[in-house]
Amino acid sequence: MTQRKYFGTDGIRGLVGQWPISADFMLRLGRAVGAVLGQQASVKGRPLVLIGKDTRVSGYMFESALEAGLVAAGVDVGLLGPMPTPAVALLTRSLRAQAGIVISASHNPHHDNGIKFFSAHGEKLSDAIEQAIEQELDADFVTVSSEQLGKATRISDAATRYVEFCKSTVAEDFSLHGVKLVLDCAHGATYQVAPQVFTELGAEVSVIGNRPDGFNINREVGSTHPQALQKAVLEQQADLGIAFDGDGDRVLLVDRHGVLADGDDILYVLAHSWHAQGLLKGPVVGTLMSNYGLQLALDELQVSLIRANVGDRYVLQQLRQHGGVLGGETSGHILCLDRATTGDGIVSALAVLEALLLAGQDLATARQGLHKLPQIMLNVRAEGAREALGSEPVHAALAEVERELHGRGRVVLRASGTEPLVRVTVEAADAAEVRQLAERLAGVVKSVAERS
Repeated sequence: MTQRKYFGTDGIRGLVGQWPISADFMLRLGRAVGAVLGQQASVKGRPLVLIGKDTRVSGYMFESALEAGLVAAGVDVGLLGPMPTPAVALLTRSLRAQAGIVISASHNPHHDNGIKFFSAHGEKLSDAIEQAIEQELDADFVTVSSEQLGKATRISDAATRYVEFCKSTVAEDFSLHGVKLVLDCAHGATYQVAPQVFTELGAEVSVIGNRPDGFNINREVGSTHPQALQKAVLEQQADLGIAFDGDGDRVLLVDRHGVLADGDDILYVLAHSWHAQGLLKGPVVGTLMSNYGLQLALDELQVSLIRANVGDRYVLQQLRQHGGVLGGETSGHILCLDRATTGDGIVSALAVLEALLLAGQDLATARQGLHKLPQIMLNVRAEGAREALGSEPVHAALAEVERELHGRGRVVLRASGTEPLVRVTVEAADAAEVRQLAERLAGVVKSVAERS
């Protein structure tokens, strides 16, 4: 019998109430995780697993189910309550837990939810551990004896620990006095800790998206809907706007003119600053979707850009492989490995503020050296679209577009992992040419797919 696959590139995710995002599955998942941890020779005594969550209403149900499954497997549980994903990674390390669990669907709406895991080192689980958990999920549900049952406790100082960590990632004399910020917390996991961090560092802070009701997470706010923040920055004449996503691992910025800065902008500002200070190690790692303009701007600094597959785990792999400390995605998932083990929206925002204050610049000035090229992405949805990528006509059409763009642009064909969909992305200086080339290539993919 083929073993079922539950883990994707970012844990397990789906629609609440539909398998596997259901209470009965979470009960089994908790027991499976506990059983796998108990089998590890490195674990001394009873394992400890931390559980944090974002603000969506289904988090209560899944927290209880996971807790029950873990306790049944003989694992102690530390309940963190609403807490950003990177905070769970940090606390897993600092409290010497064997694993951390985050109940969150990140930037998705409230009717979705998911489970992310961190190892004892505060990093994503290895493929081997994920496979072991999936295998254990198919085993019988066995509860340990009463003498071996785990216990659950609430970690009351979790938020304080995380706030202090965030502040420790900048210099001791770092101060935001005189800086006016607007924070958008997406009605999500940062709604309590983010305002505290920036206020304690001296900033004048106003906040939107900080009234979660269990259903409004990411709704018209946060990094996926930055228009509300852009408006607030202009109305309040703020120096900077900071938008988090629902679980706090992504961040986008808005400059004082109301202009949005995405992950590519953030990577450029940090790379420029760290390179000038001699702090940048290794290459910067982006993804297949990082704008070609970022590559050209980094070339000007004599800094290499390596492209990873889309997904923060792939960015992290490339950073580890090449000894880098800075990488991320256009979406705003930024990795600053000299400060944190995983993407952290608050830490990344502080790093940018530190770079700006050191240079005596605002964000608009600091990113002037980055000139993004027009980019278009077309979705080709058809049965057989993914298979069409292996055909000779598509290979020939792709090679022709690459020849036309050589040295001045870029083309990416990427198949969806979950849908009969191919994404066609083209970048170049001429927006009209970009659209024409993208439509030509998309037409070939669709034609081949429909004939197959």
